[in-house]
Amino acid sequence: MSEQDFDIVVLGGGSGGYAAALRASELGLSVGLVEKDKVGGTCLHRGCIPTKALLHAAEVADVSRDSSKFGVKTSFEGIDMAGVTAYREGIVAKKYKGLQGLVKARGITTIEGEGRLTSPTTVQVGDQTITGKNVILATGSYSRSLPGLDVGGRVMTSEHALQLDHVPQRVAVLGGGVIGVEFASVWKSFGADVTIIEALPHLVPAEDEAISKLLERAFRRRGITFSLGIRFAGVTQDDDGVHVSLENGTTIDADILLVAVGRGPSTSGLGYEEVGVAMDRGYVTTNDRLETSVPGVYAVGDIVPGLQLAHRGFQQGIFVAEEIAGLSPVVVPDVNIPKVTYSDPEIASVGLSEAKAKEQHGDDKVVSYDYNLAGNGKSEIIDTSGVIKVVRVADGPVVGVHMIGARVGELITEGQLAVNWEAYPEDVAPLIHAHPTQSEALGEAFLALAGKPLHAL
Repeated sequence: MSEQDFDIVVLGGGSGGYAAALRASELGLSVGLVEKDKVGGTCLHRGCIPTKALLHAAEVADVSRDSSKFGVKTSFEGIDMAGVTAYREGIVAKKYKGLQGLVKARGITTIEGEGRLTSPTTVQVGDQTITGKNVILATGSYSRSLPGLDVGGRVMTSEHALQLDHVPQRVAVLGGGVIGVEFASVWKSFGADVTIIEALPHLVPAEDEAISKLLERAFRRRGITFSLGIRFAGVTQDDDGVHVSLENGTTIDADILLVAVGRGPSTSGLGYEEVGVAMDRGYVTTNDRLETSVPGVYAVGDIVPGLQLAHRGFQQGIFVAEEIAGLSPVVVPDVNIPKVTYSDPEIASVGLSEAKAKEQHGDDKVVSYDYNLAGNGKSEIIDTSGVIKVVRVADGPVVGVHMIGARVGELITEGQLAVNWEAYPEDVAPLIHAHPTQSEALGEAFLALAGKPLHAL
């Protein structure tokens, strides 16, 4: 048996865990980082980074097919999945190497192995007892399935889908949220026939309804089919593929079924409840400072109820490190954290949807404006369509920004600043947006809401 003592022990080396470790080290605290697999977690190795590499490969495929409209002669010969995999894995390997170097340079001690919380100040890793004045729980999430739906064979989660060495001819996607529509977008660009099954009335149901409808329209144009508002009933598989049945009696035949019904918290069997950490359906409950029911034990990332986003976990990791160091960091509520869906077209949003804004402030107290990207020069140049929607309280601040179109994920930071700083459109309208950029579209929306539309009628 051996024992190591630190100011902070971080259980889990994903986005939230390593961010906490890096910031704590920067603040002069000693840190032990426990990770059973690879530092970087799901986001780096099996989630955000590899899937966005796939999406970029899909974009290149689409551009090569359509290059003649730009006066460039190319030919599309198909998808080399071995080449796509090498490209994707090369990016992951490079980012992983850089993260390893950064963790080492900061003097963080990495403890390899599966950790278990054994007291408010100790984590057991094999025969090692890791002790900390404070403990941060950051054990991440896993791909969920549905009751009675077994994953295996032709029924797979996103982690398995990343490992495919071929492009399936027909794909059924169970779930029309972020993961589902992103993989649907990739496979369509790679040449597959894709059908999405979503039990709720719209794709990306967490987004503003107007944006969801625009994505549905765009997907129809791309030839991606979808079934909305009808529940999944069951699936069988054989040598010919999968056969997905819906509650209305419809059957969808495909080569594979991607199960993309969300992610669950990875907390089972890790000692949390035994130590007294309050839980709710597997999630760790915290106060607004991310401290659990056990003093000195904090939780960050996907195990905390709310948005399951890598950048949310990253921000929470920094927050907790600063909280422990006594810096009293500012709380950013989930609603004011930007969200991006990297499908084609992209979706980006922050703040309240128009419907939620009306619930909070009243129908007659909310004003919104939609700026069509057809009026934006850069959007025309890159051949994208879409909308920038800004929601404000009448005679008050901006409370929501919602976008759809190519590359709009790069614009959402300005929306985040406006919403979090409770800016009025009149505050933003005088500011200059470089020409020609897509950011001008956001500027036009602010101008319109400030009562001085330039190009809008």
